[in-house]
Amino acid sequence: MTTLVACSHGTRSPAGRTVIARIRAALAVAVPDAAVREAYVDVEQPEVAEVVAEAASRGPVVVLPLLLSTGFHTSVDIAAAVAPHPGAVAAEPLGPDGHLVRALRDRLAAVSGGDAGHRPGDHVVLAAAGSTDPAAARAVERMRDLLSARLPAPVTTGYGAGCAPGLPEAVAAARAAGARRVIAASYVLAPGHFAGLVHRAGADLVSAPLSDHPEVIAVAAQRCREARAALALTVG
Repeated sequence: MTTLVACSHGTRSPAGRTVIARIRAALAVAVPDAAVREAYVDVEQPEVAEVVAEAASRGPVVVLPLLLSTGFHTSVDIAAAVAPHPGAVAAEPLGPDGHLVRALRDRLAAVSGGDAGHRPGDHVVLAAAGSTDPAAARAVERMRDLLSARLPAPVTTGYGAGCAPGLPEAVAAARAAGARRVIAASYVLAPGHFAGLVHRAGADLVSAPLSDHPEVIAVAAQRCREARAALALTVG
């Protein structure tokens, strides 16, 4: 049986840990022919390299980044964890993807009576964690474009760290451009440090993290299937 290592960033937030546990439980249902294991790249234990090494000794391994875009943790931490093991492969991160657009729209619909992003004068800031990896910013910009195509309001990006503009600057820029309401669309997976930055950025409305939305689970299962197919071709 394939081991599916669901690798998240790690958080000190009890609420965030609960959400990630729910995602793992949903993955176990969505991918019933894989054994789901937890792993982290920071803050929590067990570390991803340790989990992969142990699981790879018993059979094929797919590491699924529970991360919304590429960055240091995918290109360095997770890549280093799978590199020594021919039977292990890293899946692509969850985003950008149309499934996540649908999840974002549902989260926006849950605030302010369902009209967030649809009232005249609205401006949506896609609020992402951020990374120093330029590829991560490009991935968020792609999500911005996908979301913008599905909303009547203008959509710009703001970041918690690593990229410009920062979240408060993005909110301020939207107001300076004439927005009547600024809505922060939380492009984060779970409660924690970055979700807190989104809430403190000064937007009029803030959507909830994507959490274990069914569309998140759908794209996670899809990433797993893609990685397993690639691994099967590699090990032949």
